[in-house]
Amino acid sequence: MPDTAGAYYGVARFLAVEHVDSPAFTPAGRLLFLAYTSGTPQVWTVDEPGAWPTRLTPHEERASALSASPADESFVYAMDRGSDERDQLLHYDLATGVERALTDDPESKHAWGAWGPDGDCVAYTANREADGRFDVYVQEVGGVDGDGTVTSAGDPERVYEGPGGWLNVAAFGPEGRRIVLTKAHSSSDEDLTLLDLESGETTNLSDDSEATYSHVHFDGDGGLLCVTNRDSDTAYVARLSLSDGSVTPVAGHDVTADATGEPGTDEWDVDGLAFDRDTGRIAYTVNEGGYSSLSTGTLAGDREDPRFDPTPTPDVDGIAADLVFGPEAGRLAYTHTSPTTPYGVRTCGFADRDGDGVDATGTATDWTPVGRNGLPDSAFHAPETVRYETFDGRAIPAYWTLPPGVDADDPDERVPAIVDIHGGPEHQRRPWFYPTKQYFLNRGYAVLEPNVRGSSGYGTAYSHLDDVEKRMDSVADIAAGVEWLAEQPSVDDDRIVAYGRSYGGFMVLAAITEYPDLWAAAVDFVGIADFTTFLENTGEWRRSHREAEYGSLDDDYEFLKSISPLTSIEEVRCPLFVQHGANDPRVPVGEAEQVAEAVREQGVPVETLIFEDEGHHTTSRENLIAEFEAIADFLDEHV
Repeated sequence: MPDTAGAYYGVARFLAVEHVDSPAFTPAGRLLFLAYTSGTPQVWTVDEPGAWPTRLTPHEERASALSASPADESFVYAMDRGSDERDQLLHYDLATGVERALTDDPESKHAWGAWGPDGDCVAYTANREADGRFDVYVQEVGGVDGDGTVTSAGDPERVYEGPGGWLNVAAFGPEGRRIVLTKAHSSSDEDLTLLDLESGETTNLSDDSEATYSHVHFDGDGGLLCVTNRDSDTAYVARLSLSDGSVTPVAGHDVTADATGEPGTDEWDVDGLAFDRDTGRIAYTVNEGGYSSLSTGTLAGDREDPRFDPTPTPDVDGIAADLVFGPEAGRLAYTHTSPTTPYGVRTCGFADRDGDGVDATGTATDWTPVGRNGLPDSAFHAPETVRYETFDGRAIPAYWTLPPGVDADDPDERVPAIVDIHGGPEHQRRPWFYPTKQYFLNRGYAVLEPNVRGSSGYGTAYSHLDDVEKRMDSVADIAAGVEWLAEQPSVDDDRIVAYGRSYGGFMVLAAITEYPDLWAAAVDFVGIADFTTFLENTGEWRRSHREAEYGSLDDDYEFLKSISPLTSIEEVRCPLFVQHGANDPRVPVGEAEQVAEAVREQGVPVETLIFEDEGHHTTSRENLIAEFEAIADFLDEHV
């Protein structure tokens, strides 16, 4: 099915478009980043904008969690095996190229945390002692002496036994004796705890209210700078006192207003923050309906009344994430993308205290121009932001993209449409560069990407609208989206595809069982077929976190069974494609196996693709190409 403009490109062309993210600065100002050039993310570096990059890590498995030392030219990164998410931590010395494993416990998951202030140690959490409990470890990193002698890393020292479930190191204190921890009870509720490494004592910095805390930085003056939504529907930049846990707003919206972030309002979440303690320089991003606005400035005022003094800031024109300052905060780097711009790293410079500096006018530079594999600009298409009304009158935000050459008002050019449902559910589809979406547009499919109730990015109240007994209301929002599609003159409502990953895979399976007459075909990636078997078999450390969203096995078993797609699987009428990874620790592969078998028993066409060397995400480019070529053939046959 070539696109209506006549130019057809295979999926390999789109999947090979470069992807660069996760910038990090060394003390000497060298920029490090993750790039997918070799087919899996590896650590690369480049000396100046647009220069030829140098690959540093040599592996076939994916690298992640890149963090540069604050004291020398080295970095730590994480790497798993077969996408199993059991990350190990490795240390890399840039002067010698010597790479050493800090951890070697492949049955445990090591979650990167933070460097110690002197660069001699790192702090992280791991479930080394019990699968369902993450503890805090501090470990000497060793290094390479001036004569080239390699100093081995120290043994991990457990400094705190976690309470059970997910635990994360958020920040390491500037004096080297305190660590801030975040403990997630759910996606919308976290504890913030101060751990004293000398005494082992902990201090709870969060109150009893539901709130989240992220992008945590010690301010060096008895407080933390962070992004939080405490006492607010949307998130803002705040200073949190280490003495009494009180919160003072610094930047973002007016938290004293009786406001909501629900679709149709102008209250938005702050979703990113960088802070340099020595200069007081701040940068933060606001998620405005999926697009980013970037603000930079300086933290001014006294500790009791901090305020944000803005400076000239570049327009983002898309989405900015992973904000990080370079040495002396003279430069800010961030990951940038837009619907038609592949992921890359941009930087902007600032004047120093004497008024000098590079790019001090608030302009941005593409530090890693991203290759497009020979694809022309005309191969990439931006969406329109729309809202459609659902069953209770609520407006559901969505991104809507027609394939090239299609007139939205011409009923003679009716095209098939994919309803692409995001995972999470506490997640948000944003207008980032999405190569497989561009591939399907190129093949002549329109794409609707809804942010149904339960999505993040629109305030806490909106994210709770699908909790537990309200779960199926979000599925009804999908059905309302199909009704909206039927009103579009250019859409063939007999050729609508349900398509989603992870929790979005559950939404696909729920949509084709609850509203079976709406769909011509469905594509389920790593989806939940039965909430009870999913919760029984998911990683032990994740179970309580997921039960807070979906309901618990002890209290809600019958309800969870009743809303599970597998319970109503006899309703499925459309052909189904099921993809999964055998190493998936989040949604075990048994979910795919049981739904495929049950649908097949109904006499409905089913195609399965299970990768033995993948997990929750397909990370190998070779596997991705095979995956989407198979999906395209499946849709060509049935749609």
